[in-house]
Amino acid sequence: MAGTVTLTKRRLIAGTWHGVISAKDMGNYEPDLSVTHLETPLKDVNVRPTDKQGEWNVDIPVPASMLADGVQTVVIRDKTLGETLDSFTIVTGEPLEDDIRGEITLLREELDMLKRAFRRHCLETGAN
Repeated sequence: MAGTVTLTKRRLIAGTWHGVISAKDMGNYEPDLSVTHLETPLKDVNVRPTDKQGEWNVDIPVPASMLADGVQTVVIRDKTLGETLDSFTIVTGEPLEDDIRGEITLLREELDMLKRAFRRHCLETGAN
């Protein structure tokens, strides 16, 4: 197969990730997806052709059991091609929120330190 296969996200709504697969110049290609979270296959993945030739809608239900504090990544692979087509990440929880706030605080402190050092440098070099 010499063409290209792309998977484009449309939206994530009501606990279901929606996308579309486009296969250009792929002959009689049919998607055969493997959708995993932490190497565990997700169930009830729905792939169905659209009205356009070489195009399929993809619906991936996100199970509630997958949702936990931190970062959760779902990987979408085509078994026939042996390629990863796409992935999506869900970020939840207070611990992550605290991490981001902590990082922002550190960045602000470093920026303030750089501003003080720059001002001191300007005063020292301007006085000579």
